[in-house]
Amino acid sequence: MPNLKEDDNALHEVLIQAKTIAVIGHSDKRDAYGKGFAQRTSYQIAQFLRQKGYTVYAINPLIKEIEGQPSYAALQELPEPVDIVNVFRRSEYLPEIVDEAISINAKTVWTQLGIWHQPSAQRAIDAGLNVVMDACIKIEYLRLRVGLTGNV
Repeated sequence: MPNLKEDDNALHEVLIQAKTIAVIGHSDKRDAYGKGFAQRTSYQIAQFLRQKGYTVYAINPLIKEIEGQPSYAALQELPEPVDIVNVFRRSEYLPEIVDEAISINAKTVWTQLGIWHQPSAQRAIDAGLNVVMDACIKIEYLRLRVGLTGNV
């Protein structure tokens, strides 16, 4: 199965079927620059996903909790299975992240804009995972009008 980024129907299906999302690289910083100008992208996207009804788990070994919710060091520590592993880490970390996603039986690996690693994508595909790389989950959610279909 190729990168689903080019298949709107498949993307829509992934987003409406998903209930739980692990955000790897979830920041605890609401404020990206210390001056109140903008939120860190990972924080903003995770908050958006929570507002849309997804259960979102933070994965960041440097943080214990974000807004009263635990932050986990690794996917294997999560209390329940996840549907989407949403990645906010640089491409060189994808081989390890994909291996973790495979080991927990995640359904989809979704990397944010600018994050792409073909060997990792192929490894995930070969293991039966959906792959969406180099695409913002929030942008795709809004573009595909997911919330307007009566689902999530």
